[in-house]
Parts: sequence; structure tokens; C-alpha cells
Amino acid sequence: MDATVELLNRDRIPEESKWDLSGLYREAEPWRADFAELEAQVSQYEPLRGSLSKSPDALRACLEFDAGVMRKLETLYTFAHLRNDEDKTHDVHQQNHEKVVGLHSRIMQARSFIAAETMEIPEDKMQEFMETETLTPYKLHLEQMLRFRNHTLSQNEEALLASASDMSRAAQDAFGMLDNADMEFGTVKDEEGRETAITHGNLSSLFQKYDRRVRKETFETFYSAYKKHQYTYAALLSGSVKKDLFYSRARRHGSTREQALFDENIPAEVYDNLIDAVHDNLEPLHKYFRIRKKILGLDELRIYDCNVPLVENFKWNLTYEEAVPKILAALEPLGSDYAAVLKEGLLEKRWVDRYENKGKRSGAYSSGCYDSQPFILMNYRDDDINSLYTLAHEAGHSMHSHFSRSHQPYLYADYTIFVAEVASTFNEALITRYLLSQNPDRDMKIYLTCREIDNFRGTLYRQTMFAEFEKIIHAASQDNQPLTADALRAHYRKLIELYFGAEVVLDDALSLECFRIPHFYFSFYVYKYATGISAAYALADLVLSGGDEALGNYLNFLKSGGSKYPIDLLKGAGIDMTSPEPVGTALKKFAELVDQLETLTS
Repeated sequence: MDATVELLNRDRIPEESKWDLSGLYREAEPWRADFAELEAQVSQYEPLRGSLSKSPDALRACLEFDAGVMRKLETLYTFAHLRNDEDKTHDVHQQNHEKVVGLHSRIMQARSFIAAETMEIPEDKMQEFMETETLTPYKLHLEQMLRFRNHTLSQNEEALLASASDMSRAAQDAFGMLDNADMEFGTVKDEEGRETAITHGNLSSLFQKYDRRVRKETFETFYSAYKKHQYTYAALLSGSVKKDLFYSRARRHGSTREQALFDENIPAEVYDNLIDAVHDNLEPLHKYFRIRKKILGLDELRIYDCNVPLVENFKWNLTYEEAVPKILAALEPLGSDYAAVLKEGLLEKRWVDRYENKGKRSGAYSSGCYDSQPFILMNYRDDDINSLYTLAHEAGHSMHSHFSRSHQPYLYADYTIFVAEVASTFNEALITRYLLSQNPDRDMKIYLTCREIDNFRGTLYRQTMFAEFEKIIHAASQDNQPLTADALRAHYRKLIELYFGAEVVLDDALSLECFRIPHFYFSFYVYKYATGISAAYALADLVLSGGDEALGNYLNFLKSGGSKYPIDLLKGAGIDMTSPEPVGTALKKFAELVDQLETLTS
């Protein structure tokens, strides 16, 4: 699809370029009928209340009913959110999406008694229940639930916390509205002197302009907007941290970080090993900045110089139909079965909604539910190499979901966030390996090497810095230290000085960056990007050098869904994330790439 073509309305996009949702619903009426049926089922939770301790059969009946409700809800939600993302201006799709989100909230309140009531069953009695054949299919599910026994409140208290869920989102929602709707970031004159509005969407491309004036003025104008609103942003971030602290104390956890790690049974040393390993390997990052400064011919390197492509006027053109064979060739080490399923999904079963249209959601993602095929939202561009990588990345998510749902029952089909980025990043690593194997010219080698370096820099180093910032400010809040604008900026300033070192001259305004990171409103989430890329590259090394056994272990990992805790799933694939080794492997790879760049550009 040519980048110069005018943006089309949805109805003008060819059918073969759209995802096929007919496996969910062929038309709106069956969706509305299923919605009404599920809405009527919400009241059927109440008669189950108080029955769970009566017998294994009674407990199983409740768990089966609940699983059936959640499974149907996921199907309804998947169809509604995919339709809504096709065209955000479509009023009916908006309404259906809002309706199913509201139904989700009501269902969560109605089912909130299940965990609390299960916890109240005496341990010896529950042990007898779980030894019966009746509950065999639910044993792991119950074990995972019972882990929370000491952190689950009474039924009334649980219902109260569930009903407060909308209110607890206030800081996050207010941040979203302020940052995405109310904020105006001003304008900058581009290389041709045209006035260009600065947005979140074009910020990255403006920082990649070769005209340094454009980059400098973009940086100063963009952050001047945050400076004007820094006290509001600080209040929102502080409010979000206090919310997390309230819930961690209400559920009797020692800290907010402890609660976040407990959910996926992640040992604290995984988090701490990550930070320590990155601290011990900052020199290759600083060396990269020195190389960048030299290549760009600058007396001093500023933050707005750190994303300029080192290969000027890089040209790329690859249609979607041409991209798929390249992805399949790159992923050949994963075997013929993997390739066959993926080829069919990308080309014949129409997993992918390929191109941008008016009103379509930006970005890309992989979605779906247990009773559907995977779906990939793309805004593919022929002239952007990132589209190739993004398609391979989302295909990794989709294949992980496909294998999980094909080999696990509903209760254990969903994998956790901790392992969610492994398969996708693994695919990206294979794409770079493949492109470099095709005897590219020097400029292409430099471009691909830089792209890989910047991927590590943004995913491993940057996300670890964010994770360290979260650890610091949540600990400060727990110690009753105020999180004012000045305090938050001071904490952030120390970290950027450490991570960027003496190679980058840091403007005072850069400390305002801590106010614009949406992930800080999903506490202790960002570290999973860094551990994910570390696990992916360690697994890639194993699979590419370990033969059939290593490949089999990796494919079994993809098939395992949520049937084990994430640390145990990765151990089965050959990676122990409780040790510093996987992160060390990724950091070693980064250092090698920097050395390669130095050689290529010398």
C-alpha cells in the first residue's frame, strides 16, 4: 500500500486485507442476543453464594458456571473491541464496546465472592476436596487461587474493593485525558519552514530529523508544555502510587512491589538482579553514545541527538505480500509446522487487518479469545522497515496464543504478562539475523545494527531505568516521604545521570520525562519488557545452537499457556530467570553489537 495514497474509508479497504471476524459473529444480531443472554446470567451468581463449602460437587458447579460466563464474556468483548478499533468514529461499535465494558464490571462484582468464600474453607477440608476426582481439572486453578489466602479479605470487604475499582482508576484516567486530549505541545517549523504541530504520534519522527534545529526546538517546545503542568502531573502520579499503597496494605502485603510480584509468583531477586546487571554493564551504552557523537560530528551529544538514524536517506519498500515470505524465511529455525500455521494465518485465514483507514486505531497489537483465531491489528506501510518487524512481533504473540489455546483447556490457556513479550521479541531477533544473512550493503548493515542496538537501549536499558524509578518512588511513599514535583524530578534526574553517563549533556527539562510515562500508572509492569527481551535472546541462542531438543523445549513453552507459573515455564524452555545469566546474555549481545557498529563505521 503506497504511503502517498489518500487515507481510505473502511468500506474501500479490500476484504482480503481485513481480518475475518466471522468465526466470532457474522453479523450484529447474534452478538446482541448473546449479550442479552449473558446479562441475564449475572443474577445466577447469587444463588451460588454460600454453597462452595458444602461439597466438591458444589464447588465445581460454581467454578464451571464462572468459567462459562468468563469465556462468553471474552468472546463478546473480543468482537466488540476489534470492531471498535476498526473505526473509532463508528457510533454503534463505540456503544457496543462501552456496553460490554460495563457488563464486565457488573460480572466482576457479582463473582467477587468466589475467591473470598473459597479461602474461608478450612485448609484440611479444602485438601480433602482437592484430592477428589471431581476437582482434578481445577486443582491447579484452586492452588493458584489459594496462594492468595493470606491476602484475601472477607466477602463484604472484597465486594467493597471490587465496587471501588472504577474510582481507583481516577488518577490513571485523569492522566490519560490530560496527556492525550487536553495537552497542547505547541508547534515547530520543519526543514522546509512549515509549521508542524507536535504530538505524541509524530514526536519520535521529529527527533529523527537530520536538521538539528528541528530536533532541539521540538525538545524544548514539547517539554515546556510539561513544565507548565508539572504540579498536576506530579499530583496524579503521587495519587496513583498512594492508590497502589492502599491496596497493598489492604491485602496485607509488605509493599506494593511485593504485591505486584506475588501475582505472578516472581521472586524479588529477578527484579533486583535485572537492575544490578544493568548497572554493571552501563559502559557499552556509554560507548554507543560516544560512537554516535563521533559519527554525527557533534561537539556535545544531547538527548535529542540520540535517535537520529546514522544512515541518511535509508530507502525501503516491501509490500505486505512480500513481507510474509521474508518473515517465514526468517522463522525457518522454528520448524515447518510453525511456518505452515503462520503462513495460513497471515495470508489465507485473514488473521491480520493490514492497512490504515480513516478512524482506525493507531499502532499494532495481537488479540483474540479462546474460541477465536488470533487477530493482528496493523497499520502496515510499504516504505517503513518497522512494519516488517512489527508484523513479525505481533505474529509471535499470535502464534503463542494459537499454540496455548490449541493445547490447554480454557482455564490454563492464557499466559501471563511476564512471558508475553518472549515469543514476539524472539521473532524480531530472527528477522535481524535473517536480513544480515542476505549479504546486505554497508549502509544496510549499519542501519540494522543500529536498529538492534536501539531496540536493546529502549527495551532493556530504558525500561530497567523506569523499573528502578518505580522501585524508588514506591519505597519513598511507603516511608511517608512526599512525592512532590521537585522530589519526583530529583529522583529521576539521578537515574538519567547514571544511565546516560558523561557522554550525553542532559538538559534540565529532561527530568520532566517522568511525568509523561503512562506505564507508571500500571505499577511494576515495565520491568517485564526488560526481562522479556533478555529471555527471548537467551532462548534464541539456545534454539539456534541447541538442535531439535532446544526447539522442542521452546515450542512446548509456547504450548503451555498458563499451566505453570512463568518462571517455571521458562525453566522448562531452558532459561532460569532467577539467575543473572539471561540478562547477562542480552547485555553481552548489546556490547557485541556496539563493537560491530564501531567496526562498521570506522
